[in-house]
Amino acid sequence: TVHGPARGLLTGERVALNFLGHLSGVATGTATIADAIAHTRARVADTRKTIPGLRALQKYAVACGGGSNHRFGLDDAVLIKDNHIAVAGGVRAAVEAARAHVGHLVKIEVEVDSLEQLAELLEVGADVVLLDNMGPDVLREAVAMVDGRMVTEASGRITPESAVPIAEAGVDLISVGWLTHSARVLDIGLDHLPE
Repeated sequence: TVHGPARGLLTGERVALNFLGHLSGVATGTATIADAIAHTRARVADTRKTIPGLRALQKYAVACGGGSNHRFGLDDAVLIKDNHIAVAGGVRAAVEAARAHVGHLVKIEVEVDSLEQLAELLEVGADVVLLDNMGPDVLREAVAMVDGRMVTEASGRITPESAVPIAEAGVDLISVGWLTHSARVLDIGLDHLPE
């Protein structure tokens, strides 16, 4: 129940409902995936693909839905992506450059899109490997290659339907960008009652 001057309630009604509907949609979408993969060891996580100005609230909504938060910002951890690897000249060079520039407590995550890149990463090591756009069979193979030496995270075009077979492949995390940038808005209304 909301109480207050009618003018103020009517003025803020649409903005408040849009806000609540969006954040409730984020939490509901997260809960849908978290519930679907609950029988596995995998956890669903968000990404930094958030609406400007709403990151903290969207990530809170993900947590309310049973998900985990990935990085809040670039300073939380190093995430070496495909463009970094290309510029550095390979996985090893990118990881070694990152290690040379960050403190010993900063975690390093590396995105790979093939088992060949994963093999190269396993030689140099990292804290987390982001397995990008791999199907369940390739993910199973990747998880076996990693063999517990680093956290495994699947990412890339994950939907509520594809999340289950991906989680069943044995990864630790499934990061899902649409949770925050494309979540279905819940239909929430506000009815004004006479006093």
